[in-house]
Amino acid sequence: MKNLINDVILENSPILQRLANNFTTDPDEKNDLVQETFIRSLKSLERFINHPKIVSWLYVIMKNVYLNKYRRMNLHRLAENELIHSGENNTSKNIANSKFVLNDIEKAIKSLSEENYTIISMYLEGFKYHEIAK
Repeated sequence: MKNLINDVILENSPILQRLANNFTTDPDEKNDLVQETFIRSLKSLERFINHPKIVSWLYVIMKNVYLNKYRRMNLHRLAENELIHSGENNTSKNIANSKFVLNDIEKAIKSLSEENYTIISMYLEGFKYHEIAK
């Protein structure tokens, strides 16, 4: 079975590299996207080994990987902008309060079990609830 999976990966990697052009022109990002696509597909790849629509299935996974990354980047940008704009008014007063609140949040997160820490981290990174549930 391991050899079949390796064959599927080797056979479809060039195709996915070309399809990754739809999402990015950066060669490193393309490689990361293809690699992450195969990583996410490994759970169910056995069912699709001889399936005629394996490339379509892998493309959907690739698209979802890219969209999740894009959403996470946008979420981080929005948070940064919010912090920058909210800090313009009462900067000196808010800095002290923010540090205390941030310290409290960090302590609370660090006190979580490993499983709960992973769940919270995935949520903060922009994963959807159904992705976290898996």
